[in-house]
Amino acid sequence: MKRVLHIKSSINGNESYSARLGCALVHKLRNLYTDIYVVTKDLSEEDFPHLGGDTFAAFFVPKEKLTPDQEHLLRISDKAIKQVMEADILIIDAPMYNFGIPSQLKAWLDQISRAGVTFEYGKDGPKGLIQNTKAYIAMASGGVYSEGAAKQMDFVSPYLRTILGFLGIKDVDLVRVEGTAMKKLQKQSIETALDQLQWTD
Repeated sequence: MKRVLHIKSSINGNESYSARLGCALVHKLRNLYTDIYVVTKDLSEEDFPHLGGDTFAAFFVPKEKLTPDQEHLLRISDKAIKQVMEADILIIDAPMYNFGIPSQLKAWLDQISRAGVTFEYGKDGPKGLIQNTKAYIAMASGGVYSEGAAKQMDFVSPYLRTILGFLGIKDVDLVRVEGTAMKKLQKQSIETALDQLQWTD
């Protein structure tokens, strides 16, 4: 069985381009694999919490020394990490907001980035502990940032590739829907974006 974790982060719900692209990726995977289980997590609908000081401090307390209050604070992080660790495939919907990712997506990444759990420091530097996971980034932007003068303003794709790689997820495919705020480009289909991928088992 292929286990898929689909992370939604747009504030525009299922009408957003990134959400539609992410759902199209899920549909493609359902056609590719006969045995698939999908978990969908909508960070905007859940009002996913940003990382607070008390929770961050609890990250560094040995498990056997955690207080009941600290264990409670870590429940959200623990659950999010468990979902990622169990997934064979990760799909992240990533709309571009002011050249970067939504704050709720950053919050989720902060909650799953834990020393000794999803990464560790060794004599050769940091090592990601999330292994054997394939990731797809479903990115949407109002303008065109894959090329031209605006390319330098894309802080979505390089950041996501960097943080996922840091956590051990090296196999990352980026799919873009661009120009959604531009009349001459906004009719670009999701299928056209998906054609960027090579679908192989």
